[in-house]
Amino acid sequence: MLSFSFRRQVIAAAAVTVLAVPGSLCAQTPDHPADTAQFPTSHDLKSLTKSGSYLAARHASVERDASSAAAFYRSALRTDPKDNDLLDRAFISSVADGDIDEAIKLAERILTVDKTNRVARLVLGVRDLKLKKYAAAQTNINQSIRGPITDLVATLLSAWASYGAGDTKTAVAGIDKLTGPEWYPIFKDLHAAMILELSGKEKDAGVRLERTYKLEDSMLRVSDEYARWLSRNKDEAAAIAVYEAFDKKLARHPLVAEGLRETRAGKKLPPLVDSPQTGAAEALYGIGATLTRRGGEDLALVYLQLSLYLAPNNPLALLSLADLYESVKKPAMAIKVYERMPASSPLKRNAQIQLATDLDAADRSDDAIKILKGVTADDPKDVEAIMALGNIERGRKKFADCAETYSHAIEALPSPDDKNNWITFYYRGICEERSKAWTKAEADMRKALELQPEQPHVLNYLGYSWIDQGTNLDEGMKMIKRAVDQRPDDGYIVDSLGWAYYRIGDYNEAVKNLERAIDLKPEDPTINDHLGDAYWRVGRTLEAKFQWAHARDLKPEPEDLPKIEAKIENGLPDDGTASSASADKKDGPAAAADKKKEEGNGG
Repeated sequence: MLSFSFRRQVIAAAAVTVLAVPGSLCAQTPDHPADTAQFPTSHDLKSLTKSGSYLAARHASVERDASSAAAFYRSALRTDPKDNDLLDRAFISSVADGDIDEAIKLAERILTVDKTNRVARLVLGVRDLKLKKYAAAQTNINQSIRGPITDLVATLLSAWASYGAGDTKTAVAGIDKLTGPEWYPIFKDLHAAMILELSGKEKDAGVRLERTYKLEDSMLRVSDEYARWLSRNKDEAAAIAVYEAFDKKLARHPLVAEGLRETRAGKKLPPLVDSPQTGAAEALYGIGATLTRRGGEDLALVYLQLSLYLAPNNPLALLSLADLYESVKKPAMAIKVYERMPASSPLKRNAQIQLATDLDAADRSDDAIKILKGVTADDPKDVEAIMALGNIERGRKKFADCAETYSHAIEALPSPDDKNNWITFYYRGICEERSKAWTKAEADMRKALELQPEQPHVLNYLGYSWIDQGTNLDEGMKMIKRAVDQRPDDGYIVDSLGWAYYRIGDYNEAVKNLERAIDLKPEDPTINDHLGDAYWRVGRTLEAKFQWAHARDLKPEPEDLPKIEAKIENGLPDDGTASSASADKKDGPAAAADKKKEEGNGG
């Protein structure tokens, strides 16, 4: 229901924001913790000229380092306090960084020279809401309207300010008066219902919630709030039915699981919000989270930071903000957000799993493994956490460890023969093969195919393994061809077919398929290495040396580099026993689709 029209409004609103506010609304921090030296010190800032600070700030913005950008812009602003462009940029970078107190100071300065600055009005309006200055909040918020998204946000925040001032009637009437796109009613009725609940008008709230639920029963906050209302005003069975219906759409969500537990225990669940401040924070979070999923990251960042200014421990807002940072490939900033998750939240475990994933992405795999081992120690049946641990170990080539970890995952599976569990057996098979336990690996690959008979990654891995070992040649080749038929544009799988032809001595077919694999993945060192070998075998020796040189320059695995250099110097022996670097390995098959590339694609 929210899809196409909402997405168009998101893109339009984000475009207006970027045009209206100088600079990019950027996420913070470099990709690796070791890069903290990039952050400006007080000495750095004092030693820079205005132009130096400005250029450093612009670079930080491009790198999505809002903290450094804000510091550099403020440094430049100190040298020229009347530069309104610098003022705007420092302000918006401070909002993006979540330094709302600093943003408030800058917003007040902005409004002395530009009373129409809508983002500054919004920030000050949220500040007023937090301070319970409801009349001032309404004045500022009502001047922040820009278009469909900001119009809705301003209306909801103004309604919460009216409620805070003791005027429920005006609050609800303001919401009802708003007209707009077809997705407005979900947010309108949800927040009108929340206001009515807190005003003691439970029956009226129920009418709104039922209507909202019928419009969008797949939205977590709608289902949760409606189930909570049912638990207080109808009966336990009705509330449980709503939670169970949501669970069928998105299984095992921690907040739904908690709601089910408490409802079944006979508890009357309170509303999701308990004050104008948490209500306004909920509005900012709800729209910010939706924007994040629909391509409006810049505007979403503003809303989520303001939401957390009002309600710093809101677990869903924290998860949404971290998810936003992940979407712009800033795991280091996502880490900082996940670390803020309250220990008491049912979402703490989810945050820990994602935290570990981001720590691994930031080359802190030991920390990631430690966290996941702690999660799995608390719940040895937590398959998601166990799989996350195995995936990190596999990515870091701890193959004996990941084989054991995936075994724990299989033991914890409630239904191991469910077809969706093929990937667990496949991953364990990879770890076993790389640990030189081929008999076990082959059994797991066969099990994965039993569960998903045409899964292309498994067909590719098992088929290539057989050909590499000189066994089941016909069946292995058929498997790889079936994988290619399903994934004709997957360079790694096409490479496997070409390399399989090479291994059985059909060099012309090897060249044909490996050239196609290069077209699909030109920057992969292993595929370039393979093509060099195939060229050499068909007598195209100059081209072979070119491909090997290209493979060398593409930073192959350290153990492969000496072998590639030796081939550049001496070529291949006439008897064909010394083939490519990857085929020379003694730890099992090594098609390009194997190792770090294909292993990741399976998920």
